[in-house]
Parts: sequence; C-alpha cells; structure tokens
Amino acid sequence: MAPPETPRPDTPAADAPRPVAALLLAAGGGRRLGGRPKALLPHRGRPLVEHAVRVLREGGCAPAVHVVLGAAADHVRDEADLTGCVLLDNPDWQQGMGGSLHLGLTSLSDADTAAAPSPAPPPALEPVPPSAAPAAATFRSAAAPSAVLVFLVDQPGITPAAVARLLHTVGHSPDVLAAASYGGRRGHPVLLGADHWPGVLREASGDRGARVYLQAHAGELALVECGDVADAADIDTPEDLRLLSP
Repeated sequence: MAPPETPRPDTPAADAPRPVAALLLAAGGGRRLGGRPKALLPHRGRPLVEHAVRVLREGGCAPAVHVVLGAAADHVRDEADLTGCVLLDNPDWQQGMGGSLHLGLTSLSDADTAAAPSPAPPPALEPVPPSAAPAAATFRSAAAPSAVLVFLVDQPGITPAAVARLLHTVGHSPDVLAAASYGGRRGHPVLLGADHWPGVLREASGDRGARVYLQAHAGELALVECGDVADAADIDTPEDLRLLSP
C-alpha cells in the first residue's frame, strides 16, 4: 500500500485553526471633543485607529480587520494606514454604535469580505503568548468566521495582552459569548460567536450596541478579568485626552 501523501507545507489543512475575526468600531465623531473624529486622534505619533488595528492583530486576531468608519471617513482613509483592513462606511454613524455593529456583523457574515486578502502583521507592540485557541468553526460558509471580537477605537489602554487573554481563555467557537472585565465589571472587547449574531442584530440600535443582548444572556456570558494587563478608560471628553501618548 502506498504511503499517505504528505501535505505540501504551503497548503493549509482544511481544518487548520483560523484567527478570530476582528470588528473595530471607529465611526464616532467626537461631539464632546469639539467634533474631532476619534479615529484620527493622535496616539504614539499616528492616528488612534491605526493603534487599535495593531492591537487586534498583535493580540491574535485575523489581519483583515473590519473597520467601520463614519465621521470624516474620507479623511480617515487619507490620514491612516489601514492597509489590509476591510473598510466599511456607516452613513448613519450619528445614530450611535448600534448601526455600526449591525453593518460590521452583516459584512462579516459575507464570505467574500470575510476572506479578504491581508498583509503580514506589523511589528509587535508588546510580547504576547502564542495562540492556543481551538480551531474555528464556520458561520454560513467555509470562509466566514465562527466568532468576532468587537473592539472600540476610543480605548487606547486596551492591550494586545488583553485581546490574547480573552481569545485564549474562551476560544472562538460559534457559541462563545465572552467579554473582558475590569475589577469584575464587564467591558470591552467583547467576543461574539456566530450563533449569537442574529440576536445581536435584532437588538442593536442607537448607542446600545450589544448591551441589551449581553444583559439578556448574562447567564451565558463568560467574563475574563483583564484589569491587570489593560486599562478600559475611554475617551469622551477633553479631559480624557490625557489617555493618549505623544
């Protein structure tokens, strides 16, 4: 009997683990910041949206981050290097993050965009442990992700280590429902398995995002403490700009 064929090293196995998808909500107009779009706030010498993308990639998410833009979307495209990201425009961004979440989840369930080409990851922001997450399942098609990590652009203190801990602790199967917590209090990022997307889509509106759905399913929600590796403070007022670094 002939020996089994050895797979080519450049051909991934059909059941090989895939990185979890990432959805970055970056449409806010910064009304209380004098109308400065949050995505373009300077942090470490570059627009804040770039920093958020790097955190997601270095934390173990798929490089083709889905980024929802809104306020000054064209300006964000011009100023920020979002190479390899899937960019989505939310024309109703002023209505709140619910619409952005809806737009992002709808895009991610489309196999064509979920499988968009992506670049090699940029240099690491900080060391994170190697991925130990289980293999991803499928949602609606072989190319679509089994889960998505929802991340907010205005939290510069969230680190790759927090993203990695969340993913490695609970995995990313279609039924996963988890969130980072800080001192026992639920925060972001939030990990939504594909089984939960229809329910989230029904509830997301205005500024509520996934909050109503998460409250209704609190018994299923796993909280992963990240307060020792990240700061969940967000940027809403001019006083909060102290959270940014030159």
